[in-house]
This record gives sequence, C-alpha cells and structure tokens, in this order.
Amino acid sequence: MPFVNIRITDDGTTAAQKQQLIAGVTQLLVEVLGKNPATTVVVIDEVPTDNWGIGGESITARRQRGD
Repeated sequence: MPFVNIRITDDGTTAAQKQQLIAGVTQLLVEVLGKNPATTVVVIDEVPTDNWGIGGESITARRQRGD
C-alpha cells in the first residue's frame, strides 16, 4: 500500500488542483511501479507560508519582498 505525502503552501490551491495531484500521483504509481490504485493513499498537507522557511526566512517574508 503506497503512501504519498505532498506538502504545499496554503496559498490558493483549489480543490480541483488537489484532485489532479491525487489522481496524477496515483496514476504515476500505477504506471511506474504497478501499484494498485485502490490501495494507494495520497495526503496533501497545506502549510501556512509563515510556517515554511527557506534560507532562514519564511515564505511570507520572501513573497512580501518579491522573491
């Protein structure tokens, strides 16, 4: 039973986009590894940009700066 965890920032990903991710990752595991889609689990965690950091600063701060 494959388990895939996708972490993204919580800045506007739609339900339709998340559904595409779930379907796409599931299909990739079917095609590449021959996994059963009925037992493939995909979880999407949305992390606030204040809680996601790169290079010592939050994504929120980087985006406010225009990076």
